[in-house]
Amino acid sequence: MFAQLRPVSSLLVSSLFLFIGGGLTGILLPLRAGLEGWSPLTIGLMGSFYAAAFLAGCFLMPKLIRRIGHIRVIAVTATLISMSVLAHSVFVNIPAWFLFRGIAGFALAGAYTVLESWFNEEATNESRGTVFSAYMLSNSIGLMMGQFLLVTADPALTTLFIFSAIAYGAAVLPISVMVSSSPQPPTETKIDLKKLFNTSPVATVGAFITGITFGAWNIHTPVYGSLIGLSDAAIASLLMATMLGGMIFQFPLGRISDKIDRRYVMLFATCAGLTASIFFTFLEPRSTVVLFGLMFVFGAVLLPLYSLAVAHANDHAAEGEFVETSSGLLIVYAVGTMVGPFVAGFLDGYGRQSRLVYYNDHRLCVSGAVHRIPNYADRCSAKRTAQQFCLHADWSKPNA
Repeated sequence: MFAQLRPVSSLLVSSLFLFIGGGLTGILLPLRAGLEGWSPLTIGLMGSFYAAAFLAGCFLMPKLIRRIGHIRVIAVTATLISMSVLAHSVFVNIPAWFLFRGIAGFALAGAYTVLESWFNEEATNESRGTVFSAYMLSNSIGLMMGQFLLVTADPALTTLFIFSAIAYGAAVLPISVMVSSSPQPPTETKIDLKKLFNTSPVATVGAFITGITFGAWNIHTPVYGSLIGLSDAAIASLLMATMLGGMIFQFPLGRISDKIDRRYVMLFATCAGLTASIFFTFLEPRSTVVLFGLMFVFGAVLLPLYSLAVAHANDHAAEGEFVETSSGLLIVYAVGTMVGPFVAGFLDGYGRQSRLVYYNDHRLCVSGAVHRIPNYADRCSAKRTAQQFCLHADWSKPNA
């Protein structure tokens, strides 16, 4: 396992620093905006603008990677994010913060695209699950470290903004001193979501549904906790239990997916998450131990699902298509995270059971896709094989 991760160790450290900065910024900016007296609607719209800019970056950043290469894009994007974070502490007004969040979202899309495509260049089909599990684990650790940095200073001061900018700037260093060369820039950067779906329907559906579920969970789990009477500390611990489950099971599920068909691992993960959601929906556990245990299981299978989808998609991607594939999956996932909170929020009016049924329905969608798509993929593969045979066969020979 360590031999598989050694070539990407610098990339893992860079992603760790990126997510330390992201974890701190993600909790610092809403708190500081609240201290400034801005309305929850304004803060929410700022988050939506960030997501829209991220989505735009997923479409446009591959073109920049094609022009200047992976390392330069990381340097440019990390610099832009660091500048935008520092600017938040200097220009404290709503229009400026919208602009800065847009810059950060656009630049982060480029950083994630570079990292994920570079991981795929270094990995093989036999190690891709392990490599992406390590990537997601470093992301989770970075987010938690960044969030814990919040207690080191007052959000009303500039200190935490400086810490976040330092973390983003540090992300450039490990990649800059890598011994191995960076991947060749792609020759084609057209984002074709239809082609992505045809290449890997399971991964496309999985990334979209994971985005919906994670977006809804991230926003509405605190609401669910408050509805059942949990204290603020218990709600925070509930979120932590979910993250801990994902961190512990990233590697085992990734390693197993390198040994067997990844679709079966995805099917197991969705069924386990579905079971946990059913318990939430119909049993409404009141015991803290049971509640936290179910959230642990939910996180253990929710958080690794995106990395499994990415690994599965890139197993079927041709050489030189990793940037295109990574950007496409980020777009699908980002759209899911935008849709999830909106629909789950709409269902709030029908009670907490309806929101959990919403989680169940989407996990059933993934389970159904994983069950049905192997036949679809087999038919497509057989069709392509027949077409290639017809094109290349020498019909002048009797046995051709």
